[in-house]
Amino acid sequence: MTINKKSLGLVLGPLVFIIILSFFHPEGLSQEANAILASVSWMIIWWVTEALPIPVTAMLPLVLFPLSGGLDLSTTAAAYGHKFIFLFLGGFILAIAIERWNLHKRIALSIIYMVGTSVVNIILGFMLATAFLSMWISNTATSVMMLPIGMAIVTQLKDNPDTIENENRIFGKALMLAIGYSATIGGIGTLIGTPPNLVFAGVFYELFNIEITFSQWIVFGLPISLTLLFICWYYLTRFGFKFKQKEFPGGRSEIKRQLDELGKMSFEEKLVATVFICTALAWISRSFLLKQILPSIDDTIIAIASAIVLFILPSRQKRRNLLVWQEAVKLPWGILILFGGGMSIASGFGGSGLAQWFGEQMTLLKDVPLLMLVFLLVLFVNLITEVTSNMALTAMVLPILAPLALVMDVNPFLLMVGATAASSCAFMLPISTPPNAVVFGSGYLSIPDMVKTGFWLNLISILLIVIMVFYALPYLWEFDPSTFPQELKEFLD
Repeated sequence: MTINKKSLGLVLGPLVFIIILSFFHPEGLSQEANAILASVSWMIIWWVTEALPIPVTAMLPLVLFPLSGGLDLSTTAAAYGHKFIFLFLGGFILAIAIERWNLHKRIALSIIYMVGTSVVNIILGFMLATAFLSMWISNTATSVMMLPIGMAIVTQLKDNPDTIENENRIFGKALMLAIGYSATIGGIGTLIGTPPNLVFAGVFYELFNIEITFSQWIVFGLPISLTLLFICWYYLTRFGFKFKQKEFPGGRSEIKRQLDELGKMSFEEKLVATVFICTALAWISRSFLLKQILPSIDDTIIAIASAIVLFILPSRQKRRNLLVWQEAVKLPWGILILFGGGMSIASGFGGSGLAQWFGEQMTLLKDVPLLMLVFLLVLFVNLITEVTSNMALTAMVLPILAPLALVMDVNPFLLMVGATAASSCAFMLPISTPPNAVVFGSGYLSIPDMVKTGFWLNLISILLIVIMVFYALPYLWEFDPSTFPQELKEFLD
C-alpha cells in the first residue's frame, strides 16, 4: 500500500512536535523557545505536505503555543488581529467593489485597446492591464478575469481566414503565459499586491516595531515590477515565441466590441473609481503629506475608511449601496488567517528567544561574503516557492533571517526584503502560483511550455532582485547595509 504525501505529513507533523518537545534540548534553548520550535516544525511539515488546507494549519499556534508553554493565548491570538490584516481586509473589500461594478474589466480593455493592434503590442497591452490590476486586487482574481478576454482574442485570430496556419496556437501560448506571469509580477509593485509583501511588513513590525509604509514599499517594488514586466514581454515576444504574422487581423475590433458591450461608464463605476483613486493617492502620499495634517493616519486606517465609504455611498439600483455585506463576506478569509498564522510565528520567535538562539547557531555564515549570501538566499527562496505557498514560505523564513542578519552584523532589510521579493517570482510550474494554474487550465499550455519559458524568467528575476536589493535598496530606503542598527539590536534582545 502506498502512502501519499498528505497522509505522511498528517502523521509526521505531530510526531516531530513530540520528539522536539521531549528530546531536543540543546544548550541555550529555553523551554519556551523549544516549545515554539516544536510547534513551528509541525506547521512547516503540514504546510509543505499540504496535509490540511494551508489556512487550517495556520490556526495551529492558537492551540499549540499556549498548551506547549511557548506563548500565552492572549499574545498568540493578538497576532491574528494585527493591523496589517485589516489593511489587507480593506484592500480586499475595495477589490470586491471594483469587480462588482466591472471597473476592472473596463480598465483592462481600455489599456489593451490603447496599446495597438500588432501581435506583440496586444501581448504588451494584456500584460500592462493585468499587472496594473494585480497591484491592487488579488492576482488570482485578475488572471481569472483576464483569461476569457485573452481566449476571445485568440479565437478571433483562429477564426480569421487570413491567419497563418498554427499562428494562433503560438500566439495562444504566449498570451496565456503573459497573463499568468504579469499577474504575478504586478503584485510585487505594491504593499497589498501580494500576501508576502504584507507578511514582511507585519513580521518586521512585530520584531522591530518599525512600520513599512505603502509609499516606502512602492519605491522599491514598482521599479522591480516594471523592469521585470518589460523583460518578460521582450523575452516572450522576441525569444520565447516567434511570430511570422506581425499584424493581428481583427484584434482591435474584438477589444472594441467587448468595450462596447460594457456601455458607457455607469454612475457606480465612477464612484468606485473615485474611491479607488483617492485610496491609492492617500496610501502613496500618507508618509510625506497626510502625516502633516493627521499625525495618527495609517495605511490601515485609510484602507478601512475606504471600505466603510463603499458601504455608505449609494448606487442607482433600488435599496442598495455600492457594496452590501453579502458581497463583502465572500472575501478570501483563508489568506487573512494564514497571515495571522505568520504573525503568530513572528511573535513566538521574538517573545520566546528562539530568534536569538537561531542567530547564535548561524555563526558559520559570518564569513560568507554579503553579496553571495543575498544571492544564495534569493536563489533558495525562488526555488522553494515553486513547490510551496509563497505566503507560508515567507512566514517561515523571515523570522529566521532577522537573527541571521544580527550575527552577520548587516541590516535585516537586506535579507528580509530579498527573500520577500524572491517568493513572488515563481514562473516554472502550474502549481507555483494561482495565476499559473489559471492560465494552464486554458488548454493552450503544457508543463514543458511553462518550465522552458519559466526557467529563464526565474533566472532573470533572481539576478534582478539581487541587484535591486544589494545595490539600490540601501539608497532607496536610506540605510547602511553593512551594519545592524543598534536600536534594532536592543529591540530584538
